[in-house]
Amino acid sequence: MRKIPVSKWSSKLPTGEDAQEDLLIALNVLIGAKKPEEIPRGIDKFRIFGKIAEAFDKAVKTGTLELEDREYNFLKETIEKDVPSTWAMNKNLLKAINDFLDAKEE
Repeated sequence: MRKIPVSKWSSKLPTGEDAQEDLLIALNVLIGAKKPEEIPRGIDKFRIFGKIAEAFDKAVKTGTLELEDREYNFLKETIEKDVPSTWAMNKNLLKAINDFLDAKEE
């Protein structure tokens, strides 16, 4: 089990309005940005996505993302493969992603 704090921060939209962002939003963007042919398929991945969705729902309420190794490793691999390098220019996003990658097993 890994417990990752859900970092939150404010950012400015191109319209000048404030927007709230967090680690869960970033992870959802990474998952949602996959090309249709790259989206994992099969019952095993179906179950992993279900567990991730449950963990995200719980994290919204608790502020801590709790993942079993299988789900954590899937998201970690997604980050390592798909994270846009330009995201590192946002210090809050950089910290949130690094906190996720550095999460220790409990």
